[in-house]
Amino acid sequence: MLHLPKKMLYALEAVVDIAFNARPDPVQSKEITRRQGIPQRYLEQVMQQLVHAGILKGVRGPRGGYRLARERRRITAGDIVRVISAADEADGDIQIFSSEIGQKVVGPLWMDAQDALLKQLDSVTLEDLCRKAEEDCSDANPAPTSDFSI
Repeated sequence: MLHLPKKMLYALEAVVDIAFNARPDPVQSKEITRRQGIPQRYLEQVMQQLVHAGILKGVRGPRGGYRLARERRRITAGDIVRVISAADEADGDIQIFSSEIGQKVVGPLWMDAQDALLKQLDSVTLEDLCRKAEEDCSDANPAPTSDFSI
């Protein structure tokens, strides 16, 4: 089984949590940690990468936190994965093949597999993932919205 880096999985979980729970206030990182069990040290690092990439907006202040920078239907799982992958590449966390077989045979195979995975992830929006959370997750309780009807 192919294993994605924890940081990438945490990023996906955190952004889905924000998309699902950010109404009307921003979502605080401590809430994400509590709901998803993501260690705070990973979460803050990932959140800053997503803010810099324009996936999230950081809101300062005592009621601050994070919210989506675009509509849920305009952000894909592929967008999130690319941000974390680019950060890992910049940090030198990418494997480079040193042998001729690695470079000419295994490398291209791996690139094709990554392209196929990204194509699949690009077809899934945060809107899709939020709908799935509503249907399948018993603990996915979005924050109640205020109802001012009389």
